[in-house]
Amino acid sequence: MAVVESWLPPSREHWELITYLWQFFPLFTLIQWFEDFYPQGKTSIPSRFNIPGKIAWAVMETPGCVCLLYCMFTIPATYGIQKLPAANWLMAALFSIHYIYRAIISPLFLNPSMSPIHPFILVSALSFQVINGTCIGGYLAGYGPSTQEDWAGATIRIQLGLLIFFAGFIGNMYHDDELREIRRAAARNQKRKAEAQGEKGKEGKVDKVYEVPQNGLFRLVLYPHFFCEWIEWCGFWVIGGLACVPARTFVINEITTMTPRALSGKRWYIKRFGKEKIGSKRAVIPGLI
Repeated sequence: MAVVESWLPPSREHWELITYLWQFFPLFTLIQWFEDFYPQGKTSIPSRFNIPGKIAWAVMETPGCVCLLYCMFTIPATYGIQKLPAANWLMAALFSIHYIYRAIISPLFLNPSMSPIHPFILVSALSFQVINGTCIGGYLAGYGPSTQEDWAGATIRIQLGLLIFFAGFIGNMYHDDELREIRRAAARNQKRKAEAQGEKGKEGKVDKVYEVPQNGLFRLVLYPHFFCEWIEWCGFWVIGGLACVPARTFVINEITTMTPRALSGKRWYIKRFGKEKIGSKRAVIPGLI
């Protein structure tokens, strides 16, 4: 059953159109190089329209995986494809693993707290996810490789891509946890102080606690979790091969929208902690940016 007839899941003609136009997304990110307005996380702003961070994050990050899987379970039958290649399902599984962690486990179960998110960010991110999930989902559902023969000779490429993907994924999780530890440590300190004052059970929640992380790649850059995520999706692209336009577009779109955010974040860190505290740290790519 189609959610939107010939658009979700998309017909081949519409999928080709969406995939082509999606390559021009970087043009929409140009404003981010000149405007620091980004009402989420460290730069969240007070607003009557704000949505609790954990809920907003889960809502805006989940649709990409949902759209991808929806395409894979609906498109093949339309074109008489009885069984998709195992490599297609492998790429779908990798995409799903990332977003199960990113959209559900991380915000709802691991993060001690999250700043409110403005609806503008939620709508923008949700739109990104729907389009990106549809592009990649359509490719894996049969508009790209649809037989085992299409993957002939790709074994080494797939193995290399898996190594790159999981190196990035593990690095992403590690540096995410370094950020969580800042608030966990603050919560522990707050609890100890409350207990010392005889106010056990009155610690309350910890919000808006920021420090300059120092472990792992944080010694070199302020946003290593961004960098590791790019490595992860480069591995995903390697698995799909150079002809996998949706995977390539995803990598480029992530870099072009996250780089100005990292540079803006570095300005935020310098303003809050001073240039001496930040030192020679780059924003996102060690030794470069």
